[in-house]
Amino acid sequence: MHLTPKAGLQKLLEEKSLFITLFKHGTLSVEIYKPEGIDKQQPHEQDEIYVITSGESRFFNDGEWVNCKTGDLLFVKAGKEHRFVDFTDDFSTWVVFYGPKGGE
Repeated sequence: MHLTPKAGLQKLLEEKSLFITLFKHGTLSVEIYKPEGIDKQQPHEQDEIYVITSGESRFFNDGEWVNCKTGDLLFVKAGKEHRFVDFTDDFSTWVVFYGPKGGE
């Protein structure tokens, strides 16, 4: 299996969606996400990792703020409030969900 941001974003465009699941195996799923305007995410049932594929943003994660850019990795525990804000127009990210519901 081989995924590229370019191919993932093309599928996202074709589906006319903000995110799309590109790969699943066991508890693991990989999505690509490109928010527009406002990130309306809600807490998720699984732990997750973001790897920023393009652009820059500020990221809120369970009460803390960080700046992030292309290449950065972010971790969010299951059930925690999180969102991207002030993201650039070219912002996109891989989203990796894994593990049991409720987190590890």
